[in-house]
Amino acid sequence: MAVMKPTSANSAMIRACVWTVLMLTVGITPAIAQTFPGGWVERSGSAVRARYSTSQLQSFIPPARGPFTFPAPYNTRGVRITDASDCGGADCVSYVGYSYWRNTNAHQGSNEMLIFLGLNGGNGGPTLFRYNKTTDAVTKVGPVFPAGSKFNSHSGNTWYFSASLPTKLYLPDGPRMLRYDVIAKTFETIYDITAQFGSNRNIYQMHSSNDDRVHSATLQVTNTGEYLGCLVYSQITGQFRFYPKIGGFDECNLDKSGRWAISLEDLGIASDVANRIFDNQTGRETRINGPSGTLGHLDTGYGYVVGADNYNSLPQATTLWTFEPSIAQGPVVHYNINWNVSAVNHISHANAKPNVPLNQQYACGSDATSNYAVQNEITCFRIDGSQTSLVVAPVMTNPTTSGGGSESYNKQPKGNLDITGKYFIWTTNLGGNRLDAFLVKVPSQVLVTPGDVTPPATPIGLRIN
Repeated sequence: MAVMKPTSANSAMIRACVWTVLMLTVGITPAIAQTFPGGWVERSGSAVRARYSTSQLQSFIPPARGPFTFPAPYNTRGVRITDASDCGGADCVSYVGYSYWRNTNAHQGSNEMLIFLGLNGGNGGPTLFRYNKTTDAVTKVGPVFPAGSKFNSHSGNTWYFSASLPTKLYLPDGPRMLRYDVIAKTFETIYDITAQFGSNRNIYQMHSSNDDRVHSATLQVTNTGEYLGCLVYSQITGQFRFYPKIGGFDECNLDKSGRWAISLEDLGIASDVANRIFDNQTGRETRINGPSGTLGHLDTGYGYVVGADNYNSLPQATTLWTFEPSIAQGPVVHYNINWNVSAVNHISHANAKPNVPLNQQYACGSDATSNYAVQNEITCFRIDGSQTSLVVAPVMTNPTTSGGGSESYNKQPKGNLDITGKYFIWTTNLGGNRLDAFLVKVPSQVLVTPGDVTPPATPIGLRIN
């Protein structure tokens, strides 16, 4: 059954009406386009900077939620979202869902941004915050769900805001995909897989196209947790496609247009996870086996993907793949000075835009390694092969301290960009005993200049397939 990429002539009108209702209902006012200070541009592989000590970090981070400025050389502006009052001083803030699951809403055209975070241990569960983009005021609105909801015990991991519907949050509920209005407190069911795939099946690791019409998920056996493959659903046709696993299934993702899906599977090749790329219009599959030439952590755009190329000859390289008219691997869009320094490991391209040249688009990444002798950083990079990077802010995480719990993975920032690409949210332990959530304002105007469409020179020796 085919999943066709939907179009809608009145989608812009619908979004405008949604925003009008939202503004009248919750008092959101129109936004003014902004550029932000700080940061600097450098080439991939540039030298790292010495880290800040814990005492230095604490000297410029405000103890309570609100704005601050990162010191030189960064000079970017940050906003603290959570503080000790949210958890009674305990370590209750759940790490942000992941680099491709958006914790911030579709706030285009609004002066305010909605943010959801998980506050565990009886501290409210999934919690809504409101951020004023003009005053930098952060307001803790309260629990996302009413008292007594079964979702109050969830961390919010794998949930995400819609890219176009300002108050809508996506979350799985066993065999159902739900869309929840965080203001009206109402649910709608997007699909239920029971009739198609039978009982004892649930969905996990969902994704949605930016027009909210195509959705993907991992199909899972409910009582064992076994992953069975990748499903894709079209709201327009009401039809599913299913791509059964052929190896050890990890996850699948959906591109922002809804046409392409990409899965990561262990096909028995040592030290490798293969990539399977599916055209949801035709069902055609392209399989790329490794160990060299496959992608690990990745995020998608419109008809392309940006991901970690772990076997590239360049240290901790990030590579662009395009899907049309056929799969093209390359170029390298970012790499590190060496193999020992923190990478842009968890890549976020939640700001992808259709019909915009690659030299005007960028992704951001973050990481926190045990090598705390260097400053782990939030770095953005153009995806055109120019290997032009923007250093934004320090991550401020020490993986050896207790904040974030005993699991090192939970301490990783795994931050995600907002829909505009102007804000990056992540969680950090500040070298202490608890995680907290922060935003940084991304000075993207120094990385990409609207109207500059001159293709950059191809780096000497770079192979482009």
